Amino acid sequence: MKIEGEKIEAIFVKRLNRFEAQVLLNEKEITVHVPNSGRLKELFIPGAEVILLESKNENRKHKYDLIFVKKDLNLISVDSSIPSKLAVEEIKRGALAPFFEEYINLKTEVRFKDSRFDIGLGNSERIDYFLEVKGVTLVKNAVAFFPDAPTVRGTKHLKHLIEAKKEGYSAGVLFIVQREDAEIFRPNREMDKVFSEELIKARNAGVDIFAFNCEVKVDNIKIKEKIKVLL
Repeated sequence: MKIEGEKIEAIFVKRLNRFEAQVLLNEKEITVHVPNSGRLKELFIPGAEVILLESKNENRKHKYDLIFVKKDLNLISVDSSIPSKLAVEEIKRGALAPFFEEYINLKTEVRFKDSRFDIGLGNSERIDYFLEVKGVTLVKNAVAFFPDAPTVRGTKHLKHLIEAKKEGYSAGVLFIVQREDAEIFRPNREMDKVFSEELIKARNAGVDIFAFNCEVKVDNIKIKEKIKVLL
């Protein structure tokens, strides 16, 4: 997946709120947009090297988006819009084979009850498979954890995937780790016990659970390999 636009290096200063941060750019502090509502405390450390993407929209409040953080020689994507877009692209080009290769129809933002799932797959106009995509940025000692903040919405998605299975659909959760240094995925029980237990219920109900890490470069992000899921 190509990351279009001009990238500029800066230094992280502090998080202002869920969607804004201060960075040091050309020896001047400016406010930038953070396209991720997660806590990201292990990444947003004062003095950390970050990469900004310049927006071409002159009507925007902030000129730059903070899209990458450098940590321990790793480049980490923190744009929460990337995982679902990347999943669509990688499924279409067959990079996630053999898991989804039998499906010929792909739709995005598919509704089931009062949930909206990232991807719907089928062999006709009818959707047979609901797939929810979650982006992961938290990694400790090669273990990726999700979530990094309590997620009521994430738990709701799992409940509805279980319901979809009971109604005869296929269903899955795809965790995309937006960095390269993850070898194992685990639910973050310390952060959200309810989500973690619901993920186990989903697995036991037949919901597929996948996790992949990514090769991350400034101009391109792509799926690297499937990693082990331990619940």
